[in-house]
Amino acid sequence: MHIPRHLVPFDTRRIQRIETDFLIVGSGNAGLRAAIEASGEGSVVLLSKENVNEGATRYAQGGIAVVMNKEDTIEAHVRDTLDAGAGLCHLPAVQTMVAEGVDRVAELLEWGAEFDRDKEGLAFGLEGAHSVRRVAHKGDSTGEEMQSALAKKALSHPNVSVLEHTFVIDLLTDSGACVGALALRPDGELTAVFAKATILAAGGLGQLYKRTSNPSVATGDGMAMAFRAGAALTDMEFFQFHPTALYMEGKPRFLISEAARGEGAQLLNIRGERFMIAYDEREELAPRDIVTRAVLAETMRARHPCVYLDLTKHSREFLEKRFPNILCTLRSYGVEIWRDVIPVQAAAHFMMGGVWTDRRGRTSLPNLFACGEAACSMAHGANRLASNSLLEGLVFGRRAGRSAVKAARRHEGPVWKPLSADASETPPPRGAQELRERLQERMWEEAGILRSAESLESALNALEKMPLSGGTDRADIEYSNMRILGELLARAALERVESRGAHFRLDRPERDDANWKRRVYFARGENGTVRMRVSRRGPKGENR
Repeated sequence: MHIPRHLVPFDTRRIQRIETDFLIVGSGNAGLRAAIEASGEGSVVLLSKENVNEGATRYAQGGIAVVMNKEDTIEAHVRDTLDAGAGLCHLPAVQTMVAEGVDRVAELLEWGAEFDRDKEGLAFGLEGAHSVRRVAHKGDSTGEEMQSALAKKALSHPNVSVLEHTFVIDLLTDSGACVGALALRPDGELTAVFAKATILAAGGLGQLYKRTSNPSVATGDGMAMAFRAGAALTDMEFFQFHPTALYMEGKPRFLISEAARGEGAQLLNIRGERFMIAYDEREELAPRDIVTRAVLAETMRARHPCVYLDLTKHSREFLEKRFPNILCTLRSYGVEIWRDVIPVQAAAHFMMGGVWTDRRGRTSLPNLFACGEAACSMAHGANRLASNSLLEGLVFGRRAGRSAVKAARRHEGPVWKPLSADASETPPPRGAQELRERLQERMWEEAGILRSAESLESALNALEKMPLSGGTDRADIEYSNMRILGELLARAALERVESRGAHFRLDRPERDDANWKRRVYFARGENGTVRMRVSRRGPKGENR
């Protein structure tokens, strides 16, 4: 498939333009932390697709994994992360995340975040694949608490300006370097934002799948625009599915936090029997990929759409304090979690892959930095350890901000550039809604939890027949981004002829360390082709 450089025509001499020192795309915890870091060095423009508080951070329930429990150690957290990552974590990235995460959480508390406490200090929860209680939390609304504290800190700085309901379409490049972004404002007008350094923190792509715990904004825009601009992407086959999303007809796939299983919640099949012991000795606290496949296996065996999560051993008072958001939400649906079991099924949840970065948040495209779920710092490997995502966002958000500051100091000459793309370079307009639904269905059925060469080839054949949409509406652009990333995910999954972490192939069920402790990298060729490279090293070099 031909991947266009730009999705819409534009001419920066004829549209509104903004000039700034730092441009940040995305307003979750990684983007806000990057904004805080950069704000002391110059002007910051932060673009938010919806309002500044809408995104995956807000919906994070379980908590943030951090070594602040006196019974915990840096070494233990690193070891648990490596074990969950199934041999593909980059050790220095993991060590950086875990060690620096302690200071990042401490400063978050200084900025006003309030986490649950017990008589000894912070209260810590236990989640799957953790060897010790290390998950700091605020009930089951930790992400919302963090988002509030970070937004208050970032937006109080006079150098930070926020443009809400502003949809970024493409990155702008000049002479092989990023110089800003092209955005669609709420009034439908195009705006070019030029910056000395650009930080991409645009979140994940859970909407690629029919069933997802992700908010509607998670359409992979940051990854897709970076790919079109020439940045390398990696680990695209590693998409994590969460085993316990609410299953109720007509209701959203509301996430039931892994912290519930950390507090002793049990998974039951349609006959009311516990089943996890048949799949892993750690039972409900096994890594997410194992629990997810077990849940799927039980639903397929029983030909029943869900299993059940049982929290009824706890009192109403305990659940009201520990899981108030889950309790209130399910109560509105007629389910009392202190009395009733919760119907759950697996749903798409978190992307381990994304825009390749080094430990400083630098991408392969000069003057472009990335952090959060849009980036692949390689700290998560093939399967993210529960509650490491918020930690990674804080640590690498700050690091990306620091790197952007250094790049801005080196910048010479004017920020603004006369750039353009004419209509002949962009795909023709097409309606996107029907295409989007077909894409989501195909990805769920053939490139989802269980994969095979046959299913992935079928998915790729179908995707090749699905065109991009060159319409200027947000829906058209979101679909085009999803279509590009769907192809990259399926290609990577077909290339990796083994099972590892969240990537499970029925036709290759074993892990192959001898041949596959390597990464699949993608980059867009100058002529719009997709270039793929498999390597133990970084993204640069000749194609395979």
